[in-house]
Amino acid sequence: MRELKAEVIGIGTELLLGQIANTNAQWISEKLATRGISVYYHQVVGDNPGRIQEALTLSAARADLIFITGGLGPTDDDITREMMAEFVGRPLIKSEEAMKQLAAFFTARQRSMSENNKKQAQVIEGSTLINNGVGTAPGMIIPWQEKFFFIMPGVPNEMKMMMKETVLPFIRETYDIDDVIRSKMLRFIGIGESQLEMEVKEIIDRQTNPTIAPLASDGEVALRLTAKASTIDQAERLIKDVELQLIERVGDFLYGEDGDSIASAVVKLLEMKGLTLSAAESLTGGRFSDWLVSVPGASQVFKGSIVTYQNEIKTGVLEVPTSVIASDGPVSHACCYQMAKRIKEKFNSDIGISFTGVAGPGRFDGHEAGTVYIGIYQDDEHYAVEKYQFVNNREMNRTRSVKKGLEQLYYLLSSMK
Repeated sequence: MRELKAEVIGIGTELLLGQIANTNAQWISEKLATRGISVYYHQVVGDNPGRIQEALTLSAARADLIFITGGLGPTDDDITREMMAEFVGRPLIKSEEAMKQLAAFFTARQRSMSENNKKQAQVIEGSTLINNGVGTAPGMIIPWQEKFFFIMPGVPNEMKMMMKETVLPFIRETYDIDDVIRSKMLRFIGIGESQLEMEVKEIIDRQTNPTIAPLASDGEVALRLTAKASTIDQAERLIKDVELQLIERVGDFLYGEDGDSIASAVVKLLEMKGLTLSAAESLTGGRFSDWLVSVPGASQVFKGSIVTYQNEIKTGVLEVPTSVIASDGPVSHACCYQMAKRIKEKFNSDIGISFTGVAGPGRFDGHEAGTVYIGIYQDDEHYAVEKYQFVNNREMNRTRSVKKGLEQLYYLLSSMK
């Protein structure tokens, strides 16, 4: 059987305005991938007749299965069913089954059905109704020129129910799909995207199945391995073979896989080592603590933190010596060292970490925006303070500081016996 190509179209001006995220496309792609169906394109189009028709024409020219979400509501700007009917050249007709489902929905909620809701009972002639068990708008399966359009509401829980209960079983019954697709993310930190790609370029160049795709994010990089095979076990074996080759080249920078984060990796290592951590934060303003406590189980290893944003809190609460602030300033190696040491002692933790610097956008105390010090203290013989120079972007500097702090902790903990 030839490979099935799929496309996902999200309809709604609110998607283009950024008022809501298009999570539907991500979810649909993930579910199709596990069934061996490749999604080649995502489109997002506003509630505009001409642009919707363009999107439908383009998708029909390059995909076999087209999944459309959004634009099935009762208001005038919900025009997906009308545009789809126009595209396939068939009339909209009233569905008695859809009307019964609508009536039952409103009766169960002791609400009256307004006149415009009846619009949702219109379906395209020749389509198959997709029952909506949690909302008002039914979906449709529309055959057209050896292709299928699947129209579903944009509300995620309604779309997901339709996909699970109707659409995916329909595809499985209609096509003899044997292949499955499996993906695995390998997550690295402490190495840049260009360096990582250079180190594994030979492996990437010779691979066709699995494919290897580098993906960069702020302060870290990932490699996505994607394999296609006739069984799940076979796909996972293909991935494992390549994974071992990659680890041989760049395994020193590997901290996790799939849904792991550098914060969860640090928490896991603290648990394994039986160690506790506390934090003193200035420019990060509690962001480090927030990332850490977002990890389940962090309460077993993280004692707490103090946000020492102003000098009087550094000296009065954390008890950084006033002489250090006077001689070296709050953005300095000496202050960062004292912050890490004092928080460790005050909270009686095994390790203290501190953050101080200039988030920006302007200079402060003679330092450029992006000047950051991060300190880690265990005892007088085991401590480190690192200086970084980031960019002139306040939010980016705060996030990078947190990630660098977690990176320092990860490699420290990894090196411990």
